[in-house]
Amino acid sequence: MRPTSLAALTLLALPLLANAKTLTVCTDANPEGFDVVQYNSLVTTNASADVLMNRLVEFDTAKSRVVPGLAERWEVSPDGLTYTFTLRRNVAFHTTDYFKPTRPLNADDVLFSINRMIDPNHPWYKTAASYPHAQSMQWPKLIKAVSKVDDHTVKIELNQPDATFLSSLTMGFASIYSAEYADKLLSAGKTVELNSKPIGTGPFVFKSFQKDAVVRYSANPQYFGTKPKVDSLVYAITPDSTVRVQKLKSGECQIALGPKPQDVQQARGDAHLKVVQTPAFMTAFVAPNSQHKPFDKAEVRQALNYAFDKANYLKVVFEGTATAANRPYPPNTWSYDKALPDYGYNPVKAKALLAKAGYPNGFDTTIWVRPSGSVLNPNPKVGAELLQSDLAKVGIKAQVKVIEWGELIKRGKAGEHDLLFMGWSGDNGDPDNFLTPQFSCAAVQSGTNFARYCNAKLDKLISDGKRTSKLAERSKLYHQAQKIINDQALWLPLAYPTAFALTRSNVSGYRVSPFGRQDFASVTVN
Repeated sequence: MRPTSLAALTLLALPLLANAKTLTVCTDANPEGFDVVQYNSLVTTNASADVLMNRLVEFDTAKSRVVPGLAERWEVSPDGLTYTFTLRRNVAFHTTDYFKPTRPLNADDVLFSINRMIDPNHPWYKTAASYPHAQSMQWPKLIKAVSKVDDHTVKIELNQPDATFLSSLTMGFASIYSAEYADKLLSAGKTVELNSKPIGTGPFVFKSFQKDAVVRYSANPQYFGTKPKVDSLVYAITPDSTVRVQKLKSGECQIALGPKPQDVQQARGDAHLKVVQTPAFMTAFVAPNSQHKPFDKAEVRQALNYAFDKANYLKVVFEGTATAANRPYPPNTWSYDKALPDYGYNPVKAKALLAKAGYPNGFDTTIWVRPSGSVLNPNPKVGAELLQSDLAKVGIKAQVKVIEWGELIKRGKAGEHDLLFMGWSGDNGDPDNFLTPQFSCAAVQSGTNFARYCNAKLDKLISDGKRTSKLAERSKLYHQAQKIINDQALWLPLAYPTAFALTRSNVSGYRVSPFGRQDFASVTVN
């Protein structure tokens, strides 16, 4: 038998390639990296934790409860201080051209993943500039110890009860990494590669990333969960929402994220497209930096709320697909305080408050906004210009600065902004998903508190709310917290959006998550 030529091999491979199925998703921005614990943006979580990683436990959106993940079961001590997790056996880490694991997941991986974020003496602790979620959730203070009972059992001890701890383990930053891969990188002096060459246990395996262009993944043949229905996944990075829809219509992508409201309406009449939607557990807002003058004065922040015509903003930017926001989290969330007074559009009152604060003639400031549209901000530049126009009517001269998403997040976390268009997505329906990351003192240090407001009373209310599992007690504390947030006007709340995505008609199995997370493992392209 004579050797087969390269050309013949290529021809033999063609039928296989033709049958391979690729799911291409048009996304709105670059991930900041793939070491998810370093970041707090949903874009980065979508590109890393959602497709590459798993956590000890996951949140089942349909059932609204925590379910097994890498841990097949867990026990909580009666005093709420000790969590014992039993790990699944034979869970494989990804095999790539840059790493080949020699063992399956075990307790060492859990210890590495958590201790790295909370122990300043851990060899990996200083490889990241910060751990925004772990720090804002106060894990270094909360977690007393993480210990290995045996290869498949992990015990986590807390310093105090925390009603939100189990649900926080479903968040992207609680993803479990390979300790073996980390050891390899540390020994080689290449720790930075954890951010560019990720390894996980998730449904897809990382292949490559080209900034401003594409992220490529392949299906994980060893995935312990439901195997992906496609052979490969592609994130086509397309900042312009109009271009995303054009690519969808032409078949260049099968799913388009963050469409504009008008694109949603047009898609409803297109037989080749489908609209997928759900009420989002999200809030769009403008954060005034309380550490920058004159936003250090409550009267100025209150004036900001009175000066903005929110109804017009919702009409122009969201076109009826969102409702007006007045609190940190949506009204269908338990503990939402509907009795608090809302700020209405009242330029006269805004001017009076500015005069009271010592700014009768207004002041100069800047408005920061992202360039690309998203679920939380379908038309960023137009929204910023509406705010600019309304502020000008009360004497505030604001310059709009459009800043690339990754840079916007980085500089916003550093507190460089005056006014920042931002949004927040909760992970599991718990109001603390908004309160701790956005209004605690620890979150000022970690950078997720974009209002950069630290108040001892507010901080204690939020902290106390996590120490009891009784919803009535938590609600009472959270009502008091909302009053302070409202009275101090820490945000200019904008909208509670509806989360939309557009798909080709031959796509099935895709669901929009109210938390902004992405699950492409169950998607089929027919």
